[in-house]
Amino acid sequence: MPASGDLFDPSLIVFAALAVFVIWKLRSVLGMRVDRDTPPPARFAPRGPAPAAVAPAPGVAPLAEAPSRPTGAERWEGVAEKGVASAWTGLDAVAASDPNFDGKSFVSGARRAYELIVTAFAKGDRETLKPLLAQDVFDGFSAEIARREQQGESMETAVVAIDSATVDAARAIGGRNEVTVRFVVRLMSVRRDKAGETIDGGQTRKVVERWTFARDAKATDPNWKLVATQTED
Repeated sequence: MPASGDLFDPSLIVFAALAVFVIWKLRSVLGMRVDRDTPPPARFAPRGPAPAAVAPAPGVAPLAEAPSRPTGAERWEGVAEKGVASAWTGLDAVAASDPNFDGKSFVSGARRAYELIVTAFAKGDRETLKPLLAQDVFDGFSAEIARREQQGESMETAVVAIDSATVDAARAIGGRNEVTVRFVVRLMSVRRDKAGETIDGGQTRKVVERWTFARDAKATDPNWKLVATQTED
């Protein structure tokens, strides 16, 4: 008689197959639950450059994303005076060439840039002025600072208030965007000689100026630069 270990029971094959099927079914069901609870990883996420930041107003760090911009008749309210067709049409052209352009952010930054530039010019701070001005404007400012230094003169200027800052003109031409802001400002300025005696100033005065800022719409540098200034009588 053969040994009991040599006996082969055909029913074992049936039970083994049934166990494999049950295990496979359970794994299949559990796997479906995991997939539904946990989003699959993004396999096709773009690896190119990050989205472009907002084109900043002068002297302002770029924002992470462009704020929503109103359209239609309300699109430039609070940015340019109503009825100034050249400003509104020009801003439309600037926004078309640079979708990240935001008028209110620009004007807000222009106000800060005005105060920063005026104060730096009075102090003779060329390092602060350099990145904010176009080269020819910087050269003119630097020449006046050098003249004061040679004469031993000093200057103190404080922006008492910026009463208004509105876009007076704008245009997009040849890939270059230009926006002119009309500032109505109250300044306190004092100029002294090398002995410390006051040459002129000392009283608050109202100043109306038109500053033009420019930027290449496709430039990697997000900052606008001052390219022209004009004082109204």
